[in-house]
Amino acid sequence: MIRIRSLTKRYGSNAVLRGIDLDVAAGEFLVVLGPSGAGKSTLLRCINGLVAPTSGELVAAGYDATDARNVRRLRRNVAMIFQHHNVVPRLSVLKNVLTGRLGQVSSLASILQLFSRQDVALAMDCLQRVELGHKAHERTDALSGGQRQRVGIARALAQRPQVILADEPVASLDPKTARLVLQYLRAACRELGITVVCNLHQVDYAREFGDRIVGLAGGKLVFDGRGDELHESHLSQIYAGPVHAHNAGQPAASLHTPELAAQGALP
Repeated sequence: MIRIRSLTKRYGSNAVLRGIDLDVAAGEFLVVLGPSGAGKSTLLRCINGLVAPTSGELVAAGYDATDARNVRRLRRNVAMIFQHHNVVPRLSVLKNVLTGRLGQVSSLASILQLFSRQDVALAMDCLQRVELGHKAHERTDALSGGQRQRVGIARALAQRPQVILADEPVASLDPKTARLVLQYLRAACRELGITVVCNLHQVDYAREFGDRIVGLAGGKLVFDGRGDELHESHLSQIYAGPVHAHNAGQPAASLHTPELAAQGALP
């Protein structure tokens, strides 16, 4: 579903991604783990065409993501979920979800926000999947942060994508809400066969939800394996120092070292 070879991204002399090789299978839930500045967000933006790689090969959902001519078709098949919801507060929950259909309708229908009965039914089904069907006609700014993120998931599902990219989707949520959001994402992966690539800081969530984990440090891939194969030595590589996971019931991030907190590596 996603094939990456020797992917690099530079901003002037700053190398953000350094020769990434990675395959992600159809229907796989892949967690990308690493501190701030590791290159996680840049990797996702390369996959959906928001950022053009400096060099290398990248194919996602059957499209060459390095070819600007494919960007429109690529984004129809690759949905994004952002850390800060990216919903339109004044619109209803249902209309926010329907924006996930804009890439599938004509330009005129898109401008006028005209959607078919089938699109509305699909949007409602997506809201039911994240248990927000009863909120469909409420303004989105009346929802909690966790509910808004669930609207973001429903909007991504309404796009009917082959791939969902989630960039730190739970960084601003409390542990209980964060786990709920990740459960909805994993259910979409399992039930609909959607490939999910999810950037996270939290080691315990990565182990709990990821079919596979890759670790990024300094723009390089330093770990690729299952959660039970991720040991302290690997975490030391990823986070450049001793790292310990919080108990799942603890608040805040699941990593706690003074060095990481001081560097802004923790949410």
